[in-house]
Amino acid sequence: MHKIVVTADSTCDLPKDLIDKYKIKTYPYTIILNEKAYKDNVDITPSVIFDTYYNDGILPKTSSINVGEYMEFFKPLVEDGHKIIHINLGSSLSSSHQNALIAATSFEDVYPIDSSNLSSGTGLLVLKAAELVTKGLDIVNIVDELNKYTKNIHSSFILDTLDFLFAGGRVSKLTSVGSNMLKIKPVIEVSNSQNGSMSSGMKYRGSIEKVIPKYIKDKLSQYDNINEDKIFIAQAGLDEECLNIATETIKSIYPSSTITYTTASCTISSHCGPKTLGLFFETLK
Repeated sequence: MHKIVVTADSTCDLPKDLIDKYKIKTYPYTIILNEKAYKDNVDITPSVIFDTYYNDGILPKTSSINVGEYMEFFKPLVEDGHKIIHINLGSSLSSSHQNALIAATSFEDVYPIDSSNLSSGTGLLVLKAAELVTKGLDIVNIVDELNKYTKNIHSSFILDTLDFLFAGGRVSKLTSVGSNMLKIKPVIEVSNSQNGSMSSGMKYRGSIEKVIPKYIKDKLSQYDNINEDKIFIAQAGLDEECLNIATETIKSIYPSSTITYTTASCTISSHCGPKTLGLFFETLK
């Protein structure tokens, strides 16, 4: 009897205890900094990326996982008798999903899934997959359920600065400077209906400490069927005070909620910069 294993890109941003609990296997993106290649969250951390940018003005480049890497990743698992459900970063954000699909054609029973999300939004789909596996469902039924479930996962980030988006060529210098001068904290929305594409959302004015409660209340008020047991906070270079503020705000709305905390991977952090907070949750059917 074949065993089903859930695998994912390193950008799923799940804490180690959950990865260990469900025996999830991840494959890291490549981070290129100062012409040296690193493996995301293996031999480089977000703090190194932030320090290098502010000290030397250098941002890393991130590299999608290529076909050959996926083949090397899948091969020993298949040879060990596993069927594989692999969950990718949203295909609007990276070529990794397409590469995983190509690699999967060399094997039987390898099913790459476009999470239509990023960071812990992808992670929530990974957890859903792991839970369905423990229920003993057939792999085809699990894949079908996951492809439908992407619409139930909701993700956004609030940024303290646009410096990193500007340095990466994603916003203009005028927008970056103006946002910093006016203390505007922009929200980045992730579309679960457009394969994880990102767009600008609400903008808040003030310090990150003051705007976090407004941001969280606005996001949670958009839905009345949120699963209180699966609310995630992913942070990049955020201090304990801000995390406490975020926790208190969520608990003021959902007192019995279970909040999971995680650190955004280097791939995600290199685009959003420090003092970023991501809010992720799922809605029930």
